[in-house]
Amino acid sequence: MDPSPPEKPAMSHSSAFLLPSSTTPAGSAEAYAVVVLNQRLPRFAPLLWDRAQVRVCADGGANRVFDGMPELLPGQDADDVRFRYKPDVIKGDMDSVRPEVKEYYSNLGTKIVDQSHDQDTTDLHKCIAFIIENSPTADKSNICILVLGALGGRFDHEMGNINVLHLFPSIRIVLLSDDCLIFLLPRTHTHNIHIEQSVEGPHCGLIPIGTPSTCTKTTGLRWNLDNTGMSYGGLISTSNIVDEEQVTVTSDSDLIWTISLRH
Repeated sequence: MDPSPPEKPAMSHSSAFLLPSSTTPAGSAEAYAVVVLNQRLPRFAPLLWDRAQVRVCADGGANRVFDGMPELLPGQDADDVRFRYKPDVIKGDMDSVRPEVKEYYSNLGTKIVDQSHDQDTTDLHKCIAFIIENSPTADKSNICILVLGALGGRFDHEMGNINVLHLFPSIRIVLLSDDCLIFLLPRTHTHNIHIEQSVEGPHCGLIPIGTPSTCTKTTGLRWNLDNTGMSYGGLISTSNIVDEEQVTVTSDSDLIWTISLRH
């Protein structure tokens, strides 16, 4: 009789970073970093910016912060908003950031890192690598990188951003838009996803981007998977619904988790 496969370690996930600070659970050990890409800022950008310890703009993402933050905070003086919401770093090819925006932030002390010589990695990849390399702690497990403007726009950009999740499977990276968020569920773990029902759901999906899954099991969904196989050209779990506050996922393949965000 074959021995049972070893039990996988558990990994917990929560979108508590989207909750107002007054309702965020106390005692969270996660250190947040924000990366801004060159797409429209989601409505919750100021909240996440204030919550982060590090803020990095990927090239033209600096334009989005410069233009978009005052629009998201219309009752405040635009110059004051731009001064307060200053990125720590602008990093990338420097082919999209407007010269006057780069000069404005540079004069405020923002670090400008030109990597136009590297055409083999995306701007998001460069930003993630920078955050990891400059983390003050050797333990990267408590870092959570929130990527704004990662979804929407050109499809090849979206797929490049999803590829970055697979390139850094041990780092918690969340891609966000106004409508949804996505992150990777590595096959090395069993995943416990706490649903923040005031800000997310009910629609969700589990998608085997990369390799097919021959065996995925879930709890907490309207249509649970019971040792189910998933692949492109076959079944994928889209338009599912969360029915409980806790969703569990175990799979033999890396999966993308996506859930809608409430407006």
